[in-house]
Amino acid sequence: MNYRHIYHAGNFADVLKHAVLVNVIRYFERKEAAFRVLDTHAGIGQYDLSRGEAEKTGEWRDGIGRLLDADLPEKVAPLLRSYLDCVRVLNPEIGPDGGIKSYPGSPRLARMLLRKQDRLSLMELHPADYETLHAAFDGDYQVRATHLDGWLALAGHLPPKERRGIVLVDPPFEEPGEFDRLADGLAKAHRRFATGTYLLWYPIKKGAPVAAFHQKLKELAIPKMLCAELVVRSERDTEGLAGSGLVIVNPPYTLAGELDILLPYLKTCLAQDRFARAGSFWIAGETAHEKEDGR
Repeated sequence: MNYRHIYHAGNFADVLKHAVLVNVIRYFERKEAAFRVLDTHAGIGQYDLSRGEAEKTGEWRDGIGRLLDADLPEKVAPLLRSYLDCVRVLNPEIGPDGGIKSYPGSPRLARMLLRKQDRLSLMELHPADYETLHAAFDGDYQVRATHLDGWLALAGHLPPKERRGIVLVDPPFEEPGEFDRLADGLAKAHRRFATGTYLLWYPIKKGAPVAAFHQKLKELAIPKMLCAELVVRSERDTEGLAGSGLVIVNPPYTLAGELDILLPYLKTCLAQDRFARAGSFWIAGETAHEKEDGR
């Protein structure tokens, strides 16, 4: 599976990941204290959907394209407003057909939301992608892009000096053992920065060891881990991406309830066949009605 971001920018997996990321950032902004966002596999930051790899696959049409066209229910709209506003800002000439040309990756989304006291650290190993990423944020004092294996960042860049942070880990899943690597990376990072909020993305497709991954996470004995999954088509008869999941470590106390509203809608809006499903559950820790944790 080739998961360089450019091939899949704006698809259903991005919608889940970015909608949750934006809501987590907005939660952190409830306090005046500064925080840092660390993106370990940042990609190029922003994607032209009208050319190259993104145009060839066209996956955005069944992801962000559908969402921009949709008439959002009253309860869902507040949970997607900031995310969709960011997309629209980058597409000022968007038409009634929902066609867009530019999509913000997680670095651009985070940067659009940060306040003046907040910071963004971006890691990217692919040489060409790093050069594009660095050029996109060159001269921005709130952003630092580093040519580095994102797995190393989990050890060398934590904890952030702000002592408040969101860590997005979105690996390419191009090599065997990435699920184990993701769990092991979390274990190392959590030992260094136990109070951070981590967002761990993973693919759902035929043969993916998702159950074993969840079990390995449970064995880490980290107190609070919430999982959200969105599957848009059957994973039984295809080798392609059928869905994706997001594990949120130390989630905002509001997030479980928000996912109860958001995920059923995303399933309805983005389903590609009758086997679509979506839901959230706790791998470890709290119920959906915990008290505010004070972050």
